[in-house]
Amino acid sequence: PNPQRSKSHREANHLSLNSIRINNPSNCRFPNILDFMASQASLLLQKQLKDLCKHPVDGFSAGLVDESNIFEWSVTIIGPPDTLYEGGFFNAIMSFPSNYPNSPPSVKFTSEIWHPNVYPDGRVCISILHPPGDDPNGYELASERWTPVHTVESIVLSIISMLSGPNDESPANVEAAKEWRDSRDEFRKKVGRCVRKSQEML
Repeated sequence: PNPQRSKSHREANHLSLNSIRINNPSNCRFPNILDFMASQASLLLQKQLKDLCKHPVDGFSAGLVDESNIFEWSVTIIGPPDTLYEGGFFNAIMSFPSNYPNSPPSVKFTSEIWHPNVYPDGRVCISILHPPGDDPNGYELASERWTPVHTVESIVLSIISMLSGPNDESPANVEAAKEWRDSRDEFRKKVGRCVRKSQEML
């Protein structure tokens, strides 16, 4: 084998960003399509992380839970101004599948949060995090669901928009949705407690 060619292959497949390293097999061949897709996802996520580090976006910060795992991100969302969530700092974990961006990540708040579109266990329920294609329940248009053009930035901005304007038509938290519609004062009190708790956790 050509030593120079092997060296260039190793260099091309041995990228690093903030101590993240992707190591392909020594023969530089992917054993199957799943490994290839995971490698492509890793490279794309590295690029998105690098872009966010270079060009931070107002309203949130993002990084890795563990620098050795590019597929799990830690996100802190700042409660949007002029909303009930203003002043809060809400932490969430964003977990990406190995076939990203063909499939969406999942997002789960680790901070306590009271919202019609967040399940009681913290999982976020918004259209763009739902798999691509038609909605089997008929609530969403295919155009509202996940497409590979979405990025970490567009996902988080959609969650910030969700905080600004809850959708109570197909809620993840039925009780929160009912309070949002019928008992706004009680809803406001619960959100206020979540905001204060998030500030205490800083």
